[in-house]
Amino acid sequence: MQLEPVVLENRWVRLEPMGPAHKAEFRAACEADPDVWPRLYPYAMTGEHFEPNWRRFYETPAADRIGFAVVAHGRCVGASSFLRIDPANSTVEIGGTYYHPDVRGGATNPAAKRLLMGEAFGRGARRVQYRVDAINTRSRAAVLKLGAVEEGIMRDDWLTWTGRVRSTVVFSVLAAEWPAVRDRLDQRLAAFA
Repeated sequence: MQLEPVVLENRWVRLEPMGPAHKAEFRAACEADPDVWPRLYPYAMTGEHFEPNWRRFYETPAADRIGFAVVAHGRCVGASSFLRIDPANSTVEIGGTYYHPDVRGGATNPAAKRLLMGEAFGRGARRVQYRVDAINTRSRAAVLKLGAVEEGIMRDDWLTWTGRVRSTVVFSVLAAEWPAVRDRLDQRLAAFA
């Protein structure tokens, strides 16, 4: 499995390697829902937290992470990433996902995840996983709707930026499951056409 920072595109979204050209629009998207960050994310991308976390996630190169700007309707409306890239085991996590409230619940998330999973499995992934905060019912439902299998909960797994101890739900899609998952996603996206 060899993942690279490439442009991925379908009818609904364009995923571009996150870079300086996306910074202002991404910041505006993050500021559109300031209440979500202390409740559901292990880090913050608003206010004084934006700059250090922008540097940490999008300016500092890392062998196990590729961040993508999610572009819809001609502007950056959020982000999603390949995380914990493990070529030796052919596994990768898709996460670090945030969307402007205006595009939640539509085609943006399934379209972006369709591209990311297609890229991962097309480049030899054996397993794609998602890790979601246990209290984030919206994201848990969205990952299940993508076709991932819930594997369990890692209890008291992560200390968030607010000091809350998070439990994490782990989901996965395996290479053998991908064709059926892909076909269901394609049917779901066709309904948005």
